[in-house]
Amino acid sequence: MEFTNPQRAEVLIEALPYIQKYNDKIVVVKYGGGAMKNDDLKHKVMGDIVLLSLIGVKVVLVHGGGPEITDTLGKLGMESKFLNGLRVTDADTAKIVQMVLAGKTNKDLVSILQSVGGKAIGLCGIDGGMISATMKDENLGYVGEITDFDPTPVLNTLDSGYIPVIATLGCDSEGNVYNINADTAAAKIAATLGAESLISLTDTSGILRDPSDKTSTIPVINVDEAYKLVDEGIISGGMIPKVDCCVNAVREGVKKVFIIDGSIPHSLIVEMLTDEGIGTMFH
Repeated sequence: MEFTNPQRAEVLIEALPYIQKYNDKIVVVKYGGGAMKNDDLKHKVMGDIVLLSLIGVKVVLVHGGGPEITDTLGKLGMESKFLNGLRVTDADTAKIVQMVLAGKTNKDLVSILQSVGGKAIGLCGIDGGMISATMKDENLGYVGEITDFDPTPVLNTLDSGYIPVIATLGCDSEGNVYNINADTAAAKIAATLGAESLISLTDTSGILRDPSDKTSTIPVINVDEAYKLVDEGIISGGMIPKVDCCVNAVREGVKKVFIIDGSIPHSLIVEMLTDEGIGTMFH
């Protein structure tokens, strides 16, 4: 479909109030492992983030990397085990998680951002003692529960004109490194930074009223209603911890939280800069 020049101008004019709204505001984007599998799509998402940065949005990118960790463990002959949706992380697995998240995945995203015209700096929660953590559950091993988040490295990066790209690892005072759930970390980071929005890019189209019908997305959920949907079985399985993080972020001061389908090209731009919107918003 070809757009005429007046139609292109109309699209830009429609985006203007949203550009004004988000200008100089912090937006945390959580980029999930399930939405990171396609390289072409990954380049489109990074292009969207660079565009937002260039129009004055202070984007903080928080990423997971579960599928890549699982793939690497498999290549090394190590089994992936999960308990209540969290990766069981023994000492050897923790080393692989650190290598993949802070090394390969983080730097790949920084490289792509810079290849499409952005300025980015890769960080992980260990840097500057940014994410302090303690062991969440002995049965999970080195899976961390956040005890404190120091925003200083992120704010310094933003103030220098760079996009911070954060791998969700944490450490304690004894130097133990913990694997932190990326949804949990993104919610804590967004709340501490006083973010305008937290947007979670996943491989689902949001909260579905009927899981078998992809067109049944619930567009808006008040956080007080969220757990009624859990009780009704509409929100279930692996979506429950994601919803927990969304609810916590709103209750800790993030104005709007979104779950959107990161596998749709430019869904981030559609959500932020158009009247249409996409996915589910928590408020």
